[in-house]
Order: sequence, then C-alpha cells, then structure tokens
Amino acid sequence: MWDNHQALNQVADWLFALAGLTAIYLMVQWTIHLPLLPLKEVNIRSNSGSGELRHVTREQVSDAVHREVGGNFLTIDLEAARRTFEKLAWVRVASVRRIWPNGLDVVVEEHVPLAHWGDSALVNRQGEIFNATSDEPMPIFEGPRESVREIVHQHAVFTRLLQPLKQDVEQVELSPRRAWRVRLGNGTILELGREHLEKRLERYVQTHDLVVARLNQRLSYVDLRYVSGFAARGTR
Repeated sequence: MWDNHQALNQVADWLFALAGLTAIYLMVQWTIHLPLLPLKEVNIRSNSGSGELRHVTREQVSDAVHREVGGNFLTIDLEAARRTFEKLAWVRVASVRRIWPNGLDVVVEEHVPLAHWGDSALVNRQGEIFNATSDEPMPIFEGPRESVREIVHQHAVFTRLLQPLKQDVEQVELSPRRAWRVRLGNGTILELGREHLEKRLERYVQTHDLVVARLNQRLSYVDLRYVSGFAARGTR
C-alpha cells in the first residue's frame, strides 16, 4: 500500500476532508455555546392594522420568555417559542421569526370574544372556547362543548330574527337533549324546543305586540313548542 501513491493520496484527501468537517462542526458548536448573540429584545404585535394589542400585556410576554423560551439567537427553537406564546390566554395564533442580531419578532392574532361560556371561559367569533375572563357585556352560551360552533351560529340567527323587536339575546342554552332556550335582555325567556327554531321564533316576532297588548304586561316566559301557537306568561 505504501508504494501505491494513488491510494495514499486518496487516504490523505479523505483525512483532510474529515479534519475539515470536524473543524467546521467544532466551530459551529463553539459559536452556538458562546455567550454571544443572547436574546435581548422581543417585539410582539397584533396582526391587526394598528398592530396594537388589546389583551396581551408586555408583562405576560416577558414572563413567558423568561420561563419557557431558552437559548440564544442561533439556538432558540422557534416552533417551541410559538407554542409558548400561544399558551397565553388571549393569543389565538402566533408566528415567530428572528430579527438579527439579537431579537425576536412575534405576531399574534388575539381572540375576539363573542360570548361568555358559562362562568368559566369565553367563546371567540370563530366558535372556539378559550380560558380567559372579561368584564365586557356579552351574551352567555351554555351547552355541550362539542356544540359551541352550532350555538354561535344559532345566536346569529336568533339575533337577526329578533331585530324587528329590537330585543337582544342575553343567553342561549342548548340542553343535552338538544332543546334550545333563549333569554332576552328584557328578561323574557323563550322556550324553542328541538326543531323548527326559526319558524317558531318568527311566530313570536310577528305576534309579540298583539300578545303584549292583550296581556297588558311584559312577557316573562313564552313557550313556543306548540304546533300552531304558543303559551305566554306576563309580569308587571
């Protein structure tokens, strides 16, 4: 072999290549573990036109970064960082990218609340339940969690049908047996049952003024589950 100059040259080339790759690897590892390029700045903004955040605070972001986001500019796991920011109560979706030489740019879509989910959470406009609290006046939704999107849809339908009476929907309930109940802002409870919801609510809207005039009272409870009419109870 020692007399085979071609084989010796190939071995030498291979050793030089191996040495070069080893040097590159060591250089990369050395650079990564240097106390250089630490993360110094996290810019977080909304994906809305103004970029202003309504609910997510700088303190929440700072706590999340110090608690869960590790590494420097080169080593940070952007996917893990994204998941960390999406754990914040009001963040629906987040995206994260590096800003040379020591920053992160975080763009978030905040939840836009539509209603309270019972007394423990909120529902956004996409029909998703998220764990947050709000003092804003909003309707209350109650029902099986898997039916939340259906409840959001029916709330929109009920609101549209009640517009002629200028009555607001304060609460929508869907029972485990799929019976619907609506409480209005004036306190009236509408029992809609499990079928023909729109037809029954239209009947209520069309006859509301006549019934109120006959009873000479505000309606407190209306049972719309009858085939050709409804039962109403008034209160002074």
